[in-house]
Amino acid sequence: MGRMCEGRVVAVTGAGRGLGRAHALAFAAEGAKVVVNDLGVGLDGTLGSADSPARQVVDEIRAAGGEAVAHGGDVATGAGAASLVAAALQTYGRLDTLVNNAGFLRDRMLVNLDEDDWDAVVRVHLKGHFLPLKHASAHWRAEAKAGRRPVARVVNTSSGAGLLGSLGQGNYSAAKAGILGLTLVAAAELGRYGVQVNAIAPAARTRMTERTFAETMTAPDGGGFDAMAPENVSPLVVWLGSAGSAGVTGRVFEAEGGRITVMEGWRAGPTVDRGARWAPEEVGAAAVKLLGEAGAAGAVYGT
Repeated sequence: MGRMCEGRVVAVTGAGRGLGRAHALAFAAEGAKVVVNDLGVGLDGTLGSADSPARQVVDEIRAAGGEAVAHGGDVATGAGAASLVAAALQTYGRLDTLVNNAGFLRDRMLVNLDEDDWDAVVRVHLKGHFLPLKHASAHWRAEAKAGRRPVARVVNTSSGAGLLGSLGQGNYSAAKAGILGLTLVAAAELGRYGVQVNAIAPAARTRMTERTFAETMTAPDGGGFDAMAPENVSPLVVWLGSAGSAGVTGRVFEAEGGRITVMEGWRAGPTVDRGARWAPEEVGAAAVKLLGEAGAAGAVYGT
């Protein structure tokens, strides 16, 4: 039986540790050639040691018989994002899948959140998704216009914080919610060029969540499976990044342990239309009635 991603070239951002590393290894195990991007920063985005985590992952892949190349550029810059795509094309002659995963945290309650902490987190998560997507899509559009329609895939990384919000993470929650909007727009715009774009909202133990998910969880049947291992999320990412996911685009999947959920997002709920402008004193009663007919809002994480 052939491997799912045999011959495909996959670029994974933030792939030196945690989820990104797990994704890179999983793609390689399925036959992909992997461009392993990681800037090597600390949890808060400050520069770490000179020992490149991207290079370590490349070494792991090669030791297992796979093909990979390290990329240390900052994908939240135009030059870094462009060089990521160039690295795939120059090394392997093509790019088939982009997994946007890079990110870090600077958690504060809103009243204590500095402007620099807001800008840094929004930059790496949201801009760090937009720029690689932009440069990869420009390549795929050119291929499609040249008569070489790609079978291209993009997997973006959001979060439960982007779906519901999370106390102390206003910057992170806003960025992750923005990634969901970006995913929907990209899926609608790029389908004509053979590009599918989806997002995941993973729950796993990484540097960013190790305090939240410190304990090993077991399977419902009593098995000894670690439900918070990042490797649990990667099979879904590999499938979304493969040709086998044909027809799936503009969707958001929540993944945790052995559970996969299709998230349905904002949909129109109870509605009233009087056919004319409302008076302020009338709106309250109408809104309260509609809220009584609506489902309960999801709780913000941490409340």
